[in-house]
Amino acid sequence: MRKIIIADDEHKILMSLEYSFKKNGYDVYIARDGTEVLDFLKTMVPDVILLDIMMPNLDGYSTLDMIRQDEKLKDVKVIFLSAKNNPRDIEKGLEMGADAYVTKPYSIKKLIQQIEEMFGE
Repeated sequence: MRKIIIADDEHKILMSLEYSFKKNGYDVYIARDGTEVLDFLKTMVPDVILLDIMMPNLDGYSTLDMIRQDEKLKDVKVIFLSAKNNPRDIEKGLEMGADAYVTKPYSIKKLIQQIEEMFGE
């Protein structure tokens, strides 16, 4: 079972993503900001992290930067899921090391499909 951390500060988004990923056989962990993501990463290595950019305390960019500095997390797929849809924001996210950048609004079905394709499924 693949482990996924979903980080977003919007409750409705978290609930719909959690439901959909659990339904598709994922082990789901919920974080409301980057510090909660980093807390999870102290004790586990997930397969995927869905990361919003605009979050309180620690934003998605800073969180990704810390993830990419940790050697044991080098194989973790990180996908930005953000309302920031400016081409410069997308380019910045990918240059920082995100494996993909998905803009809101998005299709959950397509998002799950995209993640499964990352793993060759």
